[in-house]
Amino acid sequence: MSGGHGHNHSHSHDAGGFAVAPSRQRALFIAVVVLGFLTIVGIIVLRPTGEVHGHAAATGIQSERYKATVTEATRELCSYATSDNPRTCLRVIVTLKQGPGKGATIDLSESGEIAADDPFAPKLKPGDHVVVGYEPANDVYFYADRDRRGTLLVLSALFAAGVIALGRWRGVSALIALGASVAVLLQFIVPAVLDGRSPLLVAIVGSAAVAFIALYLSIGFSTMTTVALLGTLAALALTAVLGWGFFAAARFTGAVSDEASYLRIVTDVVDVRGLLLGGVVIGALGALDDMTVTQASAVWELRRASPALTRHELYASALRIGRDHVGSTVNTLLLAYAGASLPLMLLFVLSNQSLGTVANSEIVAIEIVRTLVGSIGLVAAVPATTWLASWVVAEPPPVDQATVDQRSVD
Repeated sequence: MSGGHGHNHSHSHDAGGFAVAPSRQRALFIAVVVLGFLTIVGIIVLRPTGEVHGHAAATGIQSERYKATVTEATRELCSYATSDNPRTCLRVIVTLKQGPGKGATIDLSESGEIAADDPFAPKLKPGDHVVVGYEPANDVYFYADRDRRGTLLVLSALFAAGVIALGRWRGVSALIALGASVAVLLQFIVPAVLDGRSPLLVAIVGSAAVAFIALYLSIGFSTMTTVALLGTLAALALTAVLGWGFFAAARFTGAVSDEASYLRIVTDVVDVRGLLLGGVVIGALGALDDMTVTQASAVWELRRASPALTRHELYASALRIGRDHVGSTVNTLLLAYAGASLPLMLLFVLSNQSLGTVANSEIVAIEIVRTLVGSIGLVAAVPATTWLASWVVAEPPPVDQATVDQRSVD
């Protein structure tokens, strides 16, 4: 009898109904508490202390933007038109929907004429919703952009409805996690970098915070989630180290885009090269947590379906699943970077430069490094998470004490 009770108290059961040795649960608990504590300390140490908005004036970008509706859009001869060059310009009149001049009718051509034959000129018609900028110093309104917020809200609503329809309460949790991740990005990562903190350290700490929030909120508190989280953080650390090493070895300057170059002009506190490196870490996170959750879940499902598997067999079976996932995910990363750089690739093809010359240029080389570093992190996440999950799941109990898995399907 005592022997039976001794066995019953030597294991605890996770949400999946599997026996997990208490010593290993304690090890996981200690690890996740320590990492959570370090993440909180990192957020406190790196939190922004300056007034970020103080940098806005240096950008030369007007911060005052107001909604308006086009009431008239016609074409007329430009003021500089001649008989030899009878060019037409757009004359756009709008009604302000917000701001100090709400309700006023504004002729936007007073701030500057827009050539009608300009390929980038807005194609406006009465009833269109637009955003106008306002220069208080000159008391001038100008066309800034179309108002796309309605379209974005509709698309966001469709996305949320799809997630909730499929995931139900789990989908609601995933959306809350998504909102929390955006909050970390906007309330911590961006302000901290603008305050002069190390972009790499900020990205690591911010990504760790996002991983904690996203995984536990969207999947739930369980041993499986903790395994996926630890696998994610380990792969994230490897990605950061590799990125730092190869960025240094390649001697990137960071001046790979107009935005990066402009940042150097308007602020001297942002490390642009570090910013790009931090972007590698943040960009890898989404694919990493997907990979680690898949592997941890695979181990749990394999254990549920085949309780007699040894830990080695469990690891080998789950690893085979991971190999298939790695192939598709790495390809997804490559295509994502290639898609974002498609205009640049077209320019290089038109320049008739050799492949080696194109690859050696910083703007392309940095994308190659980002893709490969992120992919190495993904590859490493599979065996690491699979091994940890296989180690955590206890050996199957004797047949007479086997419990029926009560894991529910949401």
